[in-house]
Amino acid sequence: METKFIIVEPAYATHIALIRLNRPNELNALNLELMGELRDSLKALDSNDEVRVIIITGNERAFAAGADIKQMADKNVIDVLKIDQFSTWDQIKRTKKPIIAAVSGFALGGGCELAMTCDMIVASETAQFGQPEIKIGIMPGAGGTQRLPRAVGKALAMEMVLTGNFINAERALKAGLINKIVPVEVYLKEAVKLAKDIAALSPISVQLAKESVNKSYEQNLQESLYFERKNFYMCFASEDQKEGMAAFVEKRKPEFKGK
Repeated sequence: METKFIIVEPAYATHIALIRLNRPNELNALNLELMGELRDSLKALDSNDEVRVIIITGNERAFAAGADIKQMADKNVIDVLKIDQFSTWDQIKRTKKPIIAAVSGFALGGGCELAMTCDMIVASETAQFGQPEIKIGIMPGAGGTQRLPRAVGKALAMEMVLTGNFINAERALKAGLINKIVPVEVYLKEAVKLAKDIAALSPISVQLAKESVNKSYEQNLQESLYFERKNFYMCFASEDQKEGMAAFVEKRKPEFKGK
């Protein structure tokens, strides 16, 4: 698939695909074309049996500094409804394989929301996160008012959303927004390391476990426990479960095939 605003490497590492946002002159601002390419690429990678983990990154200066305001400034309500710009966000949510955001520099507005839509975030020490939409007369619209409170709590989310102020990587880590902070020189390598740990495991059980964790944010406890139990049972229909347990008993390394 040819792309203009992202670079896709389906075989970046063994069982790991890399998507690099590629509008460096615009700090990787998320225009409609980029988001469409991202949506289609995620859909293709999710159906690629050789890919088990997906990494989304930008560059050292910016993961993504928000939406492309030039495309939005003259729109009215009907225009925005017709554009259906949130179909990409729905695709990210539907992606069954784990997605890791490797963030350096700015992750603002839609960029922050994109990172939060991923399953894990590895950040460089220069990373800054924020929802500055309030400063231009709007508010977050791609999950910023919903995912941010779930990640960092109501008080900090209110502060970020209502003032538009940024938080640095250290505060993001303390608040629970990101997984780890590393030097800028190795932030992508650290994301790949995390991806390799996951890619070495059974892709079936990883998928079912990801679904179960996500359900905990969408349903009450009893419903989520039922969903978890169902997915636990489903693991026993896989060859990977037989291989994993046999390898444990035989004291050897398992060879998972995603079957």
